[in-house]
Amino acid sequence: MASENYNDLAAFVTVAREQSFTKAAVKLGVSQSALSQTIRSLEERLGMRLLTRTTRRVSPTASGERLLQTAGPRFEEIQSELAALREMRDRPTGTVRITAGEHAAISVLAPALERFLPDNPDVTVEIIVDYGLTDIVAERFDAGVRLGEQVAKDMIAVPIGPDVRMAVVASPAYLGHNPRPETPQELTTHNCINMRLPTHDNIFAWEFEKDGREVRVRVEGQLVFNNLAMRREAALRGLGLAYMPEDQVKDNLAEGTLVRVLEDWCSPFAGYHLYYPNRRHPSPAFAVVVDALRLRR
Repeated sequence: MASENYNDLAAFVTVAREQSFTKAAVKLGVSQSALSQTIRSLEERLGMRLLTRTTRRVSPTASGERLLQTAGPRFEEIQSELAALREMRDRPTGTVRITAGEHAAISVLAPALERFLPDNPDVTVEIIVDYGLTDIVAERFDAGVRLGEQVAKDMIAVPIGPDVRMAVVASPAYLGHNPRPETPQELTTHNCINMRLPTHDNIFAWEFEKDGREVRVRVEGQLVFNNLAMRREAALRGLGLAYMPEDQVKDNLAEGTLVRVLEDWCSPFAGYHLYYPNRRHPSPAFAVVVDALRLRR
């Protein structure tokens, strides 16, 4: 196909993805009638219909879907390369979008970015806190953060944090009125402060390991939260046992405002990793952010 027809292919990809001539025309900055004529001309040259048009939507035919799957990724790669070229300046420039859980954002991302951002004034880092296993490609994130064991095998994974250890804690007042649990199973008799993940219709199970034996306990209690601060505060107020990342309660443990139980059942596990799809030429902004977050042992 002659090079002058590549614009027609780009127009087709946009219409097929937007499933609307109106939206595609706005995105491309052309009139709807001109865009419709472009697609008709492409279909005539190919001798086949690429789009099925109705009053409500536009969808690709079987031939159109094949062309979309073939041409679409190539146009994305070209756009990515052009964006990378535009960002090749003396200092990295651009926005990097990362999705992460609350604990990773607080304990790993925030300290690293505190050191990184002052020296990179043209880089913006957008962090969206999400406990779900977000599809970073579909949601257009540059990267995500998960524990090492949760990263998909087809992703590049960069360790960014040390091993994580959990702690079961309660206030001295709570333990003064309730027996200390000696095994994870005994937690079922306690008032436990729970966490519900927004992407799951159930309560997060507390996980333990000792001498190679793994135990998951679904506990019950009067309080359920979806953030760290409120779980810690509830424990400090004597409202029950909380299952917290160790680093988030270490000061309270040192002060004695919280007391730890089941410590021998809380083994460390693989820490947080930054993960992202393979990119042959990542933007300079993304590259420097990855380097700043990389764990140095």
